[in-house]
Amino acid sequence: MQRRVCVIGAGPSGITALKNLKDKNLDVICYDRNSEVGGNWIYSEDESHSSVFETTHIISSKTLSQYEDFTFDDFDKSVADYPSHDELRRYFQAYAKHFSLYPYIEFNTTIKHCKRMAKNEWQITIIQNEKEQTKFFTDLVVCNGHHSVPRMPEYPGNFNGEFIHSHNYKKAAPFANKKVLVIGGGNSACDVAVETSRVSKRTSISWRRGYRIIPKFFFGLPSDIVGARSAWLPIKIRSWFNDRLLNIMLGKNKLYGLQEVKTRFGQTHPTINDELLYKIRHGKVYPKVDIEKLEGNIVHFKDGTKEDVDVIIACTGYILKHSFFDKEFIDYSEGAVPLYLKMFHPEYHDVFFVGMFQPLGCIWPGSELQSKILADYLTGNWKMPENIKTLCEREVSHPHYKQIDTPRHTITVDYHAFRKSLLKQLPKNWKSKKTNAISQIA
Repeated sequence: MQRRVCVIGAGPSGITALKNLKDKNLDVICYDRNSEVGGNWIYSEDESHSSVFETTHIISSKTLSQYEDFTFDDFDKSVADYPSHDELRRYFQAYAKHFSLYPYIEFNTTIKHCKRMAKNEWQITIIQNEKEQTKFFTDLVVCNGHHSVPRMPEYPGNFNGEFIHSHNYKKAAPFANKKVLVIGGGNSACDVAVETSRVSKRTSISWRRGYRIIPKFFFGLPSDIVGARSAWLPIKIRSWFNDRLLNIMLGKNKLYGLQEVKTRFGQTHPTINDELLYKIRHGKVYPKVDIEKLEGNIVHFKDGTKEDVDVIIACTGYILKHSFFDKEFIDYSEGAVPLYLKMFHPEYHDVFFVGMFQPLGCIWPGSELQSKILADYLTGNWKMPENIKTLCEREVSHPHYKQIDTPRHTITVDYHAFRKSLLKQLPKNWKSKKTNAISQIA
């Protein structure tokens, strides 16, 4: 069969999928809504584009956030330990240039609909230059990420001020001299709280539960590098060790007026932030518990306190949604995501998901390994297991971490365990600069 492959998205996962499929001489085309490579890492003040914030830096270190085939040293040895969004944008674009990917990417293209007509027969409806077109492919590779459809919280009452999602937040300047309430304890929430506190009249942050705040450096080293040195330990023991280390280095949350963590390490996503605790102890960010109700510009909290607020910024995550699929066909917006290696569907063996997982670490190193396995599968060099349905079910029933039951925690993996499971599917003699670097760390 002569394969013709469609890749959706030219972000970090899409370009490595394209590169590795192209390496196997497959007929492949990539569509992307932007005008350049980089996905969410292309900073834009256009609210229709789910981009990073003006001041965003990655929350994993460059050592554990690079491609196997094109490391940061290959790109620019002066890149910071935690690269900025602009350094990452340039890195992804350098990757695309280095591997001559641009001729295979069609930009400014919206995917309107993907319909599986039959096995290895996909009808893809695209919009280019305001004109609708229909294309046909044998295989579909979905790499559009999972940060496009905001998940908004709901509370009793009405709020008279401005109520936005972090999807619409781009920079702190518009919130100068305003009373800001940030909802959430994840990375985006803590970043927004810190940045708005530099210009706002007052910034508060509301948590519904206790979150772990992990600094970016331990003992002068990036925290994920320190963590990688214990990657050989079983996850439960490693998690216990990480908790003890955090308590020694930072102390309990109550010392900062924050709710205590009641979950084990890994049961929720940890938050990587060096400034939130500093800002709290310097009286620039005020901790609050969960919201009880809204009343005009007054926000009532569950501990009986209240605040007068001008703006609420909900950093409450995104819905895992693929709007180009019919909902009755594939819908991961609620419930489990049963995909083998977080990529292979139990029934449809001509649609693949690359980068649709959330590691406690960086996504695209795993996306690259997924892409190598996918390229081998499409060229007959890797055979899909016969018990694929059972393996997909096992992905759900045996997660790396038994996380709390929320929509945010359906695609979580442990960075090192997931990487190891992917490497097992590649040839035994497969080596790379990064593989050797990680071995030296551990």
